[in-house]
Amino acid sequence: MGGESTTRTAPHSGGTGMAQTGGGRLGHRLSGVAVALGLVLFLGGFAWAAVSYRPYTVPTSSMTPTIDAGDRVLAQKVDGGEVRRGDVVVFEDKTWVAGAKVVKRVVAVGGDTVSCCTDGKLTVNGKQIDEPYLPKGSLAENQNIPAVKVPEGRLFLLGDERQGSLDSTAHLADAAKGTVSQDAVTARVDAVVWPWKGSLKRPTGFEALGALSQPGPLGTIELLIAVGAVLVLVGGAYGPITSRLGRSRARGARPEAAGVR
Repeated sequence: MGGESTTRTAPHSGGTGMAQTGGGRLGHRLSGVAVALGLVLFLGGFAWAAVSYRPYTVPTSSMTPTIDAGDRVLAQKVDGGEVRRGDVVVFEDKTWVAGAKVVKRVVAVGGDTVSCCTDGKLTVNGKQIDEPYLPKGSLAENQNIPAVKVPEGRLFLLGDERQGSLDSTAHLADAAKGTVSQDAVTARVDAVVWPWKGSLKRPTGFEALGALSQPGPLGTIELLIAVGAVLVLVGGAYGPITSRLGRSRARGARPEAAGVR
């Protein structure tokens, strides 16, 4: 018989095919688990935020530069007894503004004596307070605040823009001497979210007077949502990516020469 040239494709190893099939099935299962877990984390983070936080729009500039007029903030729901010095809180007091929420910073709590100013600084219980959140170059207060003894269960609050804020200093002539019941507080501001400024800086100037409030769960919630989103995207992309890679390998396969007989 005359020699003839033929071509044949290299046989696939049965073991390799089984391994690829098994690996593919495992990959699809893992991608499904990733998507399911991602959805749980993603939706769970939003659910946790909905339970723990309330959004507010601040209508005035009395908290500038910490919070500007029109900024959207997230405030953690807290009991008034949890409030500490330096907290930015949301409260409602009909003697201040009837039927409206007010956002101010707590500078003194029940039992404190607050006054202003000593060398341009707020004084609480005889200690000068560093307030880096105030507008750059401004004094704590242009008008003198007489020493006020804050009754137990009440709070003394100021705006960060001290010159234009209608805060406790505007109510010193009231029977409560500008103080507000801690029960009037409904939430503590954690972050400015629109436009995004992030979490409020800790008021470290009050640390010498006692413990500060611990940060709320917002950071953990953000992490859960971010991780959940990544898992959903990665898990969902597994199928299309592996299918495309499989097609690319099939197109790249070439017939193998069998030789001359």
